[in-house]
Amino acid sequence: MTNAPRALLFDLDGTLVDTAPDLARATNALRTHHGLEPLPYSAIRAQVSNGGSALVTLALGLEKLHPEHDAARRFLLDAYGEAVAVESCLFPHLERLLADCETRRRPWGIVTNKPRAYAAPLIDALGLRPGALLCADDLPVRKPSPEPLLAAARQLDVPPDACWYIGDHVRDMQAARAACMTAVAVGYGYIEEGDDYHSWPADLWFETCDSLVAALLETA
Repeated sequence: MTNAPRALLFDLDGTLVDTAPDLARATNALRTHHGLEPLPYSAIRAQVSNGGSALVTLALGLEKLHPEHDAARRFLLDAYGEAVAVESCLFPHLERLLADCETRRRPWGIVTNKPRAYAAPLIDALGLRPGALLCADDLPVRKPSPEPLLAAARQLDVPPDACWYIGDHVRDMQAARAACMTAVAVGYGYIEEGDDYHSWPADLWFETCDSLVAALLETA
């Protein structure tokens, strides 16, 4: 085990919060709007971390440069924005971890490529109180750039090398490494079929949320 973290930073979708049910509903609303049958939940879940454009491509087969892609993406995001926290919830055991952070005064935050218009209402609805929140539109760059992670560390007043950044996508690990943070990959998130999260440039790997929480509680 690497050095105990003074602060924790989390990716949002697929790492801290299970947002796939609400995003799946919005994706299938787009399908229904175009007269198509709903997609299986598992197919949508695997694409959630890739963002709205990827969900449009999955739902309708429209690549980003297709002239109808942007309108479809707006429809999907509008549908999602109307109900960002109907079924979304913290992954199991993370509530216990965040409560422990509060008790021990270990700061924690969120760095996400999700726009603030959707991230902030979701976080509020779940009653979360991160010490730092960096969203897709807060800076000119987003992950895999390290800048959002570094900005979050400054907000928490913790040196980057004393932070763990936890995520479910290879870009999370790339950003963490570039920021000189401990890169922590989780296997319970929204990982595409055939993508081996053990191949990502991480420092630590946790297959389950329970094992991640157990390890972090031991380092407190």
